[in-house]
Amino acid sequence: MDKAQISSRVRKASRSVSWLMAIHVLQRRQVLPIAVDECWAFFSDPRNLPKITPASLDFTVLGTLPERMHSGLMIQYRVRPLLRIPVRWLTEITHVEPGRYFVDEQRVGPYQVWHHEHWFEGISPGRTEVRDLVHYVLPFGILGDLVHQLFVRAELKRIFDYREGVVSELFPESS
Repeated sequence: MDKAQISSRVRKASRSVSWLMAIHVLQRRQVLPIAVDECWAFFSDPRNLPKITPASLDFTVLGTLPERMHSGLMIQYRVRPLLRIPVRWLTEITHVEPGRYFVDEQRVGPYQVWHHEHWFEGISPGRTEVRDLVHYVLPFGILGDLVHQLFVRAELKRIFDYREGVVSELFPESS
C-alpha cells in the first residue's frame, strides 16, 4: 500500500466521524545519523516502545511482544495520560513495508480516531529521515476540541519531543 492509498483510507474513515469533531494533524520530522536498516530495526521492534515513552505516562505493555512488528499485530497497553487516570489502549499495526513505513491505528483507547504513519527514508549514506504523520480526533465533539486546546496538543508535543530526545541520545551524531 502506498502513501496515496493510506491517505485515502484516512479520508474514508474521517467521513464517518461527526462533522462537529475537528480532525487534528501532528507532523514530525527527525534526521538520524544511521542507515535506514538500523533505523528500521529499532523502530520496528515494538519492545522499544517503553524506551521512547515518557515515564510520566506509566506506559505498561499488557502481554508479550514479538521482535518485529507485522500487519495485524495487536498491541495492548495501559497509559496514564491525564491526572494519572489509567487508560487501556489497543493498537493494531495495519500496514508494514519493511524499511519504508508502518502504520498503527487505535482500536480501543482515548481517541475517536488515531491513525499514525511512520515513514523512513535514507537521505544519504548513513542518514535517515524519520517522519510521523498522525491524524486524530478526540471524542465529545466541541468539548473534546476544547480539551485538545487546553491539554492534548501540548501533551502530544511533549511526548514526541521526549521521543526525539531519547532517539537522539541513542543514535548521536558522531564527532
